[in-house]
Amino acid sequence: MIIQAGFEAAFDFTTPTAVVLLAYVHPSRATTIRQLEPVTASPPANIYGYTDAYGNLCGRTVVSAGRTVFRTDALIFDDGLPDVQAPFALQHPAQNLPDDVLLFLLASRYCEVDSQLSDIAWSLFGQLSAGWPLVQAVCDFVHQHIRFDYNAARANRTALEVYREQVGVCRDYMHLAITFCRSLNIPARYCTGYLGDIGVPRQPCPMDFSAWFEVYLGGAWHAFDARNNVPRIGRILMARGRDAADVALTTTFGLNQLQSFMVWTDEVPDMT
Repeated sequence: MIIQAGFEAAFDFTTPTAVVLLAYVHPSRATTIRQLEPVTASPPANIYGYTDAYGNLCGRTVVSAGRTVFRTDALIFDDGLPDVQAPFALQHPAQNLPDDVLLFLLASRYCEVDSQLSDIAWSLFGQLSAGWPLVQAVCDFVHQHIRFDYNAARANRTALEVYREQVGVCRDYMHLAITFCRSLNIPARYCTGYLGDIGVPRQPCPMDFSAWFEVYLGGAWHAFDARNNVPRIGRILMARGRDAADVALTTTFGLNQLQSFMVWTDEVPDMT
């Protein structure tokens, strides 16, 4: 299938401002891009790319004072299959993990492994068999524990606060699930990208970027989604990191206000 995915975001900047953008399809999906409208700024501003410490493609620019609109659009091939399931994938002892995976066992800005959540994780899940079923049990619990509510979104909510408040948006589901997994010695990393209503009933709320997470089991990374908690079709990765702090769409170094924001992710006819 072919998926059209993109976004447009308008900001009002008080002064000329440096901006970092994680607004690109992840390099791991580069070979699936059929057509690409590069990330642009309007009024025009030079945007140059670099790769960050997590392998994400980023852009840097300086915009003028006033209104700036960032936009991109792409046609991307997808195999149309749901998330891969590997129910027999085994959990690795910490001492056997690759060096570059160990980072994803540690505490991070929104995932406080070094808090009381570690004890909570072991009390809830410590009696279960390690591996894929353990991660699925974490997702089942988080999915049921949190009430999804856009109006309750808060940019600085941590996993422990999510557990206590029992409300949030997709990033909050993932932060709590990631923290539980790390507490149980399962490496877990945060993902953000496009996920349209493909193969499921269309949601009435405006489309937005989606969050999910990946765990390292059986020598590979596997996608899980504690909010939807079912395999989904058409995930298009943009960026990975320790938590949402590492993968913000825009990081601005000056005062600004978001004026408008649109995301689209839709299956379209294959014209080839």
